[in-house]
Amino acid sequence: MLLVPSATDTGNVSRRRLLAGAATLAVLGVSAAACGSPPPPPEVDELTAQLDRARADSRLATDAAATADPPLEQTLTAVAAERDAHARALGDELTRLVGTEAPTTTPSTSTAAAVKPPTARDVVAALRRSAESATELATQMSGYRAGLLGSIAAACTAAAVVALAPPPKDAP
Repeated sequence: MLLVPSATDTGNVSRRRLLAGAATLAVLGVSAAACGSPPPPPEVDELTAQLDRARADSRLATDAAATADPPLEQTLTAVAAERDAHARALGDELTRLVGTEAPTTTPSTSTAAAVKPPTARDVVAALRRSAESATELATQMSGYRAGLLGSIAAACTAAAVVALAPPPKDAP
């Protein structure tokens, strides 16, 4: 039992006084918690960057597929879907980590002159950069996040090196 000595108290604390004190402490604790929220974990920025990369790669592969020949179009469409799945997995992890929806980026609309549509080579270059970035970040993480980033790095590498590899020179 909590004893708070006072000039009028003889050593016994009434039940009412104890409950009032506990209620006051509870209110103070709740208001102190509501005043400031802890900063997000440092992984949030890195995972958000990976999320942005996955979304950008998906858009790039989709844009490249629009002008590609049918076999390459199918491969680029599959790569776009895979990078979209990576974005969803990263978004889910960010949501779990911070307790709110993952950030969404809005595509920039510009009035600049039309640019040349991306090619499969552009997608390969972006995938290689994404694989390197995810690999580097995976070494700094642990547990599920390290595994997720390792899987993303492997998928990006496989897409760039195997799925989108140019045919051999001697192929018909």
